[in-house]
Amino acid sequence: MILSGYLPANIQRRDATLERKRDEYRGFVGQYYGTRLDAQNQKAFHQIQIDVLRTSPAIRTFQQPVMKEMLERVLYIWAIRHPASGYVQGMNDLATPFFAVFLHRHTGLDIADVNSGEVDEVDLGSVEADTFWCFSRLLDGIQDNYTAQQPGVQAKLQSLEELMKRIDLPLHDHLMSCGVPYVRFAFRWINCMLMREMPLHCIVRLWDTYLAESNGFADFHVYVCAAFLKTFSQELQSKFDMEDLMPALQNLPTSAWQDAEIELLLAEAFRLRYTFADSQQHLRPT
Repeated sequence: MILSGYLPANIQRRDATLERKRDEYRGFVGQYYGTRLDAQNQKAFHQIQIDVLRTSPAIRTFQQPVMKEMLERVLYIWAIRHPASGYVQGMNDLATPFFAVFLHRHTGLDIADVNSGEVDEVDLGSVEADTFWCFSRLLDGIQDNYTAQQPGVQAKLQSLEELMKRIDLPLHDHLMSCGVPYVRFAFRWINCMLMREMPLHCIVRLWDTYLAESNGFADFHVYVCAAFLKTFSQELQSKFDMEDLMPALQNLPTSAWQDAEIELLLAEAFRLRYTFADSQQHLRPT
């Protein structure tokens, strides 16, 4: 909460800040949530409902009706308050790590073991409000990922491609020879912050580092994506056509990953940033 900017560093102000922000969110729900059925908002809310149904299908907690309603409210309230972008598919994934962390804080349980019916209603309200504010702070730093034409995502895709040319040219050339542009597989890596590429507990560990780094979600994420792709270089280069390569890229073998793998990934990403960030040459097309 502190690293996200949601709570002040001054411990004496935290309880009052939490109460004020939770009250403010409850006010937003009262003010805006009823508008979801208005003609101009129905399409966006319907898309949110569709995406919430698809959210983390392997984690049963997110399939519980109460949890779905909480996620719908968070996404809709954020969207209605940010008309420049509104809701964009993929945002649903970005809220789930915060739900997991705050549910654990109130229950002591792993997200997969939470039964919302056994959680105090006040605690659920606090989880929802805290998720909204931390989700909002995250998106504040990557807003251009979700405005018209998603220029932030496009710029990061270009940066990733230029970086890969410098750190693993054989893999880059292999992707190009197989007719697999970066947008085909890495768009969701950037749009969803790798949420669909590894287990949720790994994402929580990864995002801890993002929150601790200046512009972690906006800038450091590109180096993480490069390190992630490079991790599977040999395996990917053994696929000799698009039909084999695309499924491999979309289902990289991370299901058994733990903190140790994330530590190695982060170490490589830090090394890449140290090597290339100052020159900025990798950001320029060759």
